[in-house]
Amino acid sequence: MENAWKKYQGEALKEVMDFSEGYKTYLTASKTEREATLEAVALAKAAGFKSIDEYDTLKSGDKVYFVNRDKGVCLYVIGNEDIVKGINILGAHIDSPRVDIKQHPLYEDNGLVLLDTHYYGGVKKYQWVAHPMALHGVVCKKDGTKVDVKIGDDPSDPVIGISDLLIHLAKDQMKKTAGEVIEGEDMNALIASIPSFDDEDEKEPVKKNVLKLLKEKYDIEEDDFVSAELSIVPAGAARDLGLDRSMVMGYGHDDRICGYTSLKAILDIDTPERTACCILVDKEEVGSQGNTGMQSRFFENTIAEILAKAGKYSELELRRLLSSSRMLSSDVGAAYDPNYPGVNEMKNTAFFGKGLVFMKYTGSRGKSGCNDANAEYIAKVRRVMDDNDVAYQTCELGKVEQGGGGTIAYILANMNMDVIDAGIAVQNMHACYEVASKVDIYEAYRGYKAFLKDMD
Repeated sequence: MENAWKKYQGEALKEVMDFSEGYKTYLTASKTEREATLEAVALAKAAGFKSIDEYDTLKSGDKVYFVNRDKGVCLYVIGNEDIVKGINILGAHIDSPRVDIKQHPLYEDNGLVLLDTHYYGGVKKYQWVAHPMALHGVVCKKDGTKVDVKIGDDPSDPVIGISDLLIHLAKDQMKKTAGEVIEGEDMNALIASIPSFDDEDEKEPVKKNVLKLLKEKYDIEEDDFVSAELSIVPAGAARDLGLDRSMVMGYGHDDRICGYTSLKAILDIDTPERTACCILVDKEEVGSQGNTGMQSRFFENTIAEILAKAGKYSELELRRLLSSSRMLSSDVGAAYDPNYPGVNEMKNTAFFGKGLVFMKYTGSRGKSGCNDANAEYIAKVRRVMDDNDVAYQTCELGKVEQGGGGTIAYILANMNMDVIDAGIAVQNMHACYEVASKVDIYEAYRGYKAFLKDMD
């Protein structure tokens, strides 16, 4: 595996750097799955895609998108070939680990007001304290009004934060294991300390002042938190990492990095032979359940709509289409970290600068919960990558029995289609600030585009 940077000298290097500028803009604006969906739809519309509702019939060259409850999107470019013969699919998730607030979150404790929280996804809890944090999400009121909340990312905004115990008093805390040093119930976010002076007998004067501010700015009451989706996420923009600006550090690489590159791939192709599809879904970090996760029927329903508007729908044709389809499950892999070499089996490890990462299987221990792509399909994917001069590598998720993880690959494979995980190597996965190589980001985009265009 040669270092992919060797391909990009002189003017060609600018392509890599420019592509990552677009990605950084997207990542900074997409700190929740709702925001990622909103950004994806805006980019799709700019590229000529239209909502399925704007089509009565579909034909070759049409570009269409579906939105699922503002938390996911599915895009298609209708190809020249009969769609029943199968489609080429890129699938990524756009949710990321974070800290959600509870339905009854506000409380005051000795002159400080905090938000009670429940973390989302697999996190090392100690990584999420003592950082500047932002509050993003929506509050839905009983009258149907939806209030967007975004505090902490504009330079003029205040931030919020989850505290940690000072080292001077941490004797007992330091004896705890890493999983216990920060308890989930203690990850409460500090948001205010000025009391209201309207009533000297008020038992919770700071909380009263907070509620007054929320009413004035957002016209929401305390009860409205019951129907809110608010998340605490790292504040600040994605930034270049390294003196050579070769890497990107930011919140949410897993898996918006694959979401963006997959999205850009389908936006930038001409009419393909086989219909092309890009799926961006929610809830992968908690098992892909629910009506916005990959295990919902949303994707199948979009296929049914496509077939109906192409004049080809039947249950049998739907099943034939799914069985004949090909997919890259676009999700991140674990990048080699020189600080922690012991978790890797070096012959089967992903490295920065070596391009798109293919993972035949994920899972844990004895491949539990994995997809395990078949050899015939992998050979076809290799041919497409080589024919398009895409730099790629293969890896596993660390040593056998070191740990493990999963993606949405098995869910699509359960529909009887060929699937393999293909993504971008990331350091610091699930931490507040993850790291990826710019050349790997660009090679993933090129690989995804080649797959949509040339996979038969």
